[in-house]
Amino acid sequence: MTSWLGGTFAALSHRHFRVIWTGSLLAFVAFFMSAAVQGVVAFDLSGSNEAVGFVIFAQGVAQLALGPFGGALADRVSRRLLIFICQAAITSCFFALGVLVVTDTITIASLAAASFIIGSAFSFLGPARQGMMVDFVGPRHRGNAIALSQVALNASRIAGPMFAAAFLATDVIGAAGAFFAMGTLYLGTLATTWMLPGTTATSTGTGRSVLAEIWTGIRYVAHTPSIRGLVPSYILIIMCGFPYVSVLPGLVKNELHRDASQITILLMINAVGGLAASLAVASLADSRRAPMVYTGMCLTLGLALLASGVAPGFWVLAATMLFVGAGAGGFQTLNGALVSHFTEPAYFGRVISLTFLAFAVSSIVALPVGQLADAIGERHTIALSGGAVCFIVAAYQVGPLLARAFRGQPAEAAGGGLPGA
Repeated sequence: MTSWLGGTFAALSHRHFRVIWTGSLLAFVAFFMSAAVQGVVAFDLSGSNEAVGFVIFAQGVAQLALGPFGGALADRVSRRLLIFICQAAITSCFFALGVLVVTDTITIASLAAASFIIGSAFSFLGPARQGMMVDFVGPRHRGNAIALSQVALNASRIAGPMFAAAFLATDVIGAAGAFFAMGTLYLGTLATTWMLPGTTATSTGTGRSVLAEIWTGIRYVAHTPSIRGLVPSYILIIMCGFPYVSVLPGLVKNELHRDASQITILLMINAVGGLAASLAVASLADSRRAPMVYTGMCLTLGLALLASGVAPGFWVLAATMLFVGAGAGGFQTLNGALVSHFTEPAYFGRVISLTFLAFAVSSIVALPVGQLADAIGERHTIALSGGAVCFIVAAYQVGPLLARAFRGQPAEAAGGGLPGA
């Protein structure tokens, strides 16, 4: 037990990592509160899946357009300053949304505009924060640091919807109070960022334009065998497997005849599975078994989505959501760990920004997914999502593993093996 705890939480032995991890936890709680509250507010305003998808779409457009620039900047400017500016922008958006709800002037357009600004900030914040985490722990605990970031994320997937449900269920507080609470949490993240030491640029491309450095990062991924399959498969799985969240309010109300706000129950159960899986695989993040476990987590996600599409009732759906969360949590945790090991420090921000494009594409796809759900039903849409994930895993991961096994090579080689593990 002591050995497991030491391996699972090894990166927390570094003081600066503990500070940035605490700030990340506060930010993640606010983010998942926002995902639940914005979805419910958008659905209540419009009554359509398309409107929910449009709000998420706005965030995705911003991340897709600016994500590569965020990675390039994270490698060439002070990451601490970049993080602070982005956190300040997100804080302002949450307080502004709270005011709009209080004054009864909230609209789908204003939700989408705030979503666009938040998505723009995330484009720069995400790569910079991941880069700082790696800087603070060094090569030995690099994978564990990224895994613990995912643990914080999945713990927040429990706390965020729980707090969102509490606010939405209380008429006196409601959505306005939820937005003000998110802004307050982000004030906490600003405080933790202020406590961190300054950082310097890591990029070797001094004198190059940002566009040139983005192109260098893309070429680096394309010419590095261990990540040129890992990055695109990650993007495709997120793109196909994660937009189900935008369909949940409609599924709960239209198919299961419950109030749309009860998606918070599903999101919390989903998050419990994600947290359990993240904790289970965190100690494997720096081991040679990580690639094989990673493939298993991807398959779990796809199969669980298929099961969710045919779930006959709310509580059966809740049970499948537990496994959806476990697959997603384990998959994301190990992907970040693998990328951190296979990427040279000078390129880390740019490579991470490419993986973050997965969420941008996922947000954009939320709009046509919402339109598809309105046309063919939420159940069929989620089942199709699960089938697509299984196909991607078979093409990018299971297929190469079987091919290597047939040629008599070690199975771990499909993931490239972890350097120094």
